[in-house]
Amino acid sequence: MTMTMTPTETVDAFIAAIEHKDVEAAVALVTDDVSYENMPMQPIIGPEAMAATLEMFLAPASEVDWPILRQFEVGNVVVNERLDRFRIDDGWLELPIAGVFEVVGGRISLWRD
Repeated sequence: MTMTMTPTETVDAFIAAIEHKDVEAAVALVTDDVSYENMPMQPIIGPEAMAATLEMFLAPASEVDWPILRQFEVGNVVVNERLDRFRIDDGWLELPIAGVFEVVGGRISLWRD
């Protein structure tokens, strides 16, 4: 019997995949109709579009580090405060982020930053 991950475990695995620049593993954790809403961009719908967007964000970085500063789960929703860090050339680009994830059946259906 396969155990479904909790919403927090799913989000943690998703972020770990991104930190490893493993877009395929990250996208395997989303639903077929996932919506990625990164303000002020228009919503990105579907795993293929999400993969293309993640690849665009991750490509310039030699390292990615997204430490979670605070995180909580309510039902199927995970909210976290993160510092999204990208090593580009000789320095780090650091972005303070608040993220909201909705998880259905162990897969992310909504990601809003």
